[in-house]
Amino acid sequence: MRLILSGMTNRFLNWKSFFFTMALLIIGATLFYTNYLAKKIEAEERQRVSEWIAANKALLETTEPQSIALANMVIRQNEDMPLIATDTAGNIIDYHNLDTVGMAENPTFLMDKLLQIQEENPLIEWELTSDPPTKYLVYYGNTELQKEVRYYPLVQLLLIALFILLLISLITTQNRSTQNQVWAGMAKETAHQMGTPLTSLQGWIEVLRGEAIEEETVSEIEKDVDRLKLVSDRFSKIGSSPKLEEWDLSSLVDKMVNYMKRRASGKVKFHIISPDASILIAISPTLLEWVLENIIKNALDAMEGSGNITVTLRDLLTSVLVDVTDSGKGMTAAQQSEVFKPGYSTKKRGWGLGLTLSKRIVEQYHKGQLFVKASEPGKGTTFRIVLPR
Repeated sequence: MRLILSGMTNRFLNWKSFFFTMALLIIGATLFYTNYLAKKIEAEERQRVSEWIAANKALLETTEPQSIALANMVIRQNEDMPLIATDTAGNIIDYHNLDTVGMAENPTFLMDKLLQIQEENPLIEWELTSDPPTKYLVYYGNTELQKEVRYYPLVQLLLIALFILLLISLITTQNRSTQNQVWAGMAKETAHQMGTPLTSLQGWIEVLRGEAIEEETVSEIEKDVDRLKLVSDRFSKIGSSPKLEEWDLSSLVDKMVNYMKRRASGKVKFHIISPDASILIAISPTLLEWVLENIIKNALDAMEGSGNITVTLRDLLTSVLVDVTDSGKGMTAAQQSEVFKPGYSTKKRGWGLGLTLSKRIVEQYHKGQLFVKASEPGKGTTFRIVLPR
């Protein structure tokens, strides 16, 4: 069982590693190519500004019709790049492709725009061959194409992230479904295999009763056989929706604590804190007993033969809380994050499935919650069960 679950976990981790690697490769390639395009567009736009400057300079310095016509054509072609020209003192002397509505509504629009585009691209100096020579400074902003290219990686990375999250979600769901099938199959097969020897043992009990054997001895054997029947019944219910019955949770807790008390060391003290009134709630008593047994066994292992176990019941308006607190060795934060995972165990023996099964029983069959409420190394642990009404 552990090997099967470990194999599925490893496959899931391999898929995650694959998608993570692919995401990094795609991100790197996207950023590299986008940066290449941005640099190329930036160079082309700077060349366009230089051509625009040369065209304006030609209009001022030449009288040839062909040169004037060519210069006018170059100027007209620049319809999307915002331009502002200033003298060396910073006074604005010309501008192109700016929002005229914004200028009409905001008297500081031009100066604000100048400050903005000064940050976008380095200026280009324009010097007229006059006497004395006149120098102008030309600032230009990014075109819409340049802006789209810069935002393109963000959009693409968002789409890639959504795609990878969707794939991981699908793989997780598929793995969880496979795990559930494995759980159910193993549990039902275990119950089936236990059925034949249990029937045989019940027959042998009747044979023993007919022999000269003390009734107390036969009665104790019968109790253990009944216990095995209960375990078989628990396993047979895994994988199918149990029928929830209205049950007194206080009496169920009392029964389970007394059962575990008889099998614990005399140095372990059990305490039950519960309301005086009965706590009636819809549960599967067979499965919930299993949950309490697993948690209390876990507490006994943590205390190593001595200490206190306290089971506290609280009846709230919309739920019932069951806290199981031990005075054992406690857990670190890392252990708390692993304790419900299949195969995790601090013991040398066992498959580490008890708390995993318990969590499934509480959350899948009872629509409740099971979690570590508190734990501190050297001081103990509290597990909390939340059962909705």
